[in-house]
Amino acid sequence: RRPLWVQPEVWAVSRQLQRQQQPKFERDLFYHGTFRDDFLWGVSSSAYQIEGAWDADGKGPSIWDNFTHTPGSNVKDNATGDVACDSYNHLDADLNMLRALKVKAYRFSISWSRVFPTGRNSSINTRGVDYYNRLIDGLVASNISPMVTLFHWDLPQALQDIGGWENPALIELFNSYADFCFQTFGDRVKFWMTFNEPTYQAWLGYGSGDFPPNVKDPGSGPYRIGHAILKAHATVYHTYDEKYRQEQKGVISLSLSTHWAEPQSPGVPRDVEAADRMLQFSLGWFAHPIFRNGDYPDAMKWKVGNRSELQHLATSRLPSFTEQEKAYIRATADVFCLNTYSSRIVRHATPRLNPPSYEDDQELTEEEDPSWPSTAVNRAASWGMRRLLNWIKEEYGDIPIYITENGVGLTDPGVEDTDRIFYHKTYINEALKAYRLDGVDLRGYAAWSLMDNFEWLNGYTVKFGLYHVDFNNVNRPRTARASARYYTEVITNNGMPLPAEDEFLYGQFPEGFIWRQFNISCVPTVCQALGLGRGGQARVG
Repeated sequence: RRPLWVQPEVWAVSRQLQRQQQPKFERDLFYHGTFRDDFLWGVSSSAYQIEGAWDADGKGPSIWDNFTHTPGSNVKDNATGDVACDSYNHLDADLNMLRALKVKAYRFSISWSRVFPTGRNSSINTRGVDYYNRLIDGLVASNISPMVTLFHWDLPQALQDIGGWENPALIELFNSYADFCFQTFGDRVKFWMTFNEPTYQAWLGYGSGDFPPNVKDPGSGPYRIGHAILKAHATVYHTYDEKYRQEQKGVISLSLSTHWAEPQSPGVPRDVEAADRMLQFSLGWFAHPIFRNGDYPDAMKWKVGNRSELQHLATSRLPSFTEQEKAYIRATADVFCLNTYSSRIVRHATPRLNPPSYEDDQELTEEEDPSWPSTAVNRAASWGMRRLLNWIKEEYGDIPIYITENGVGLTDPGVEDTDRIFYHKTYINEALKAYRLDGVDLRGYAAWSLMDNFEWLNGYTVKFGLYHVDFNNVNRPRTARASARYYTEVITNNGMPLPAEDEFLYGQFPEGFIWRQFNISCVPTVCQALGLGRGGQARVG
């Protein structure tokens, strides 16, 4: 039972620590078992990262097209997504890979500017629509469920020209685009996600300014955009709920992201609270309004509000919702979609007050343990997967969870990518523990990613793919890695069952079998040869 003086959010972290304060050897033990029979195994991708054909067949430019075409974009090797994996022209190759993997689902995103070059429904591009129809039809014919993300960061440039997500008109424009997608593809698509990783969209696009539209406003920009995203998501959810759900019978959510936050000192309350704050500022920022009460987590409201007051601001930098807006936003997701890759060690810190910053508002420091296996982007800490899934269950209730992204980036894995096999093996196993041992309602897992692709600021230097792509070849040939074969094996087994040779054999001996107590004794010649006494004891002298 939670003591009255402990915040509910902190209590969730505390319970995780109490439950899982086991020795390292026990934490890392491998668990054998399988997932539910209808578990949804899949892989993920996104439009800008794989499609290429950036201006083909009437497609309009996106903010990522313009960003990568601008000198000084900070993308490694000045790479662009102009061609990427050229999936727009290699649809059959992509479908063949998916069939070979034996996945049950494929998560991809629709390029808003390929369907509507100006972002407005009046600018419909039928050839772009045809591409997605052919992709969806090919998936359905292969018994692969389409999981569609409506917005994966590639806003039409024409909409950025009128202010992008800072313009309130974007909410209705996004709703119109989503409405069209539901109407056009919803007879075959039964799993929708409105936004991908809005935390990163808000911070990297409007806080640090590393991503387009490159707005550097770390103290207020992310909160403004997050506010708009929540309103836009809720609007689209209600459109689907009111116009399409009864006939199409699909589900709708959004993909949220975080690393697991492990307190540096579990016995220090300030570190435990700091770990919770990290989760609230990354995941709870969007999950708390949607899955709890329509409003931001208390940790965010208090920290941002208090620091805003100390900065002599008239109001909090974190916007507030009206009661009507809270009611409209609450419960606008049917399932919980999670992207997660690594873990962080977190401790409390008191950062500078000015200039204001979303990162400083959290009042913590985070780091990776150097003992964790290193990768090109994050260090691997698979045990964090189980703890994070349990935290979500504790925080938001027993809601169905789908892992919509999980994978590892390597710089030069070749095709025998044993490091990637180890990563997926251990992370999936921790997810299996959460499902089997902890009762987490886990319904699916999608590996990131189907194939090597354009990895944002890393360009093509970091490889996440189960399939290798030769970006030096104009035809972009794909080659299955060892990890692809391993993942197919996991899918075929629906998890990690105990190998047949290790199974315990159950049965009974024949009727009349004689049971006798074994008495340690031996015949004189055998005892003599073994240097033992008649009773089997060692001789002395």
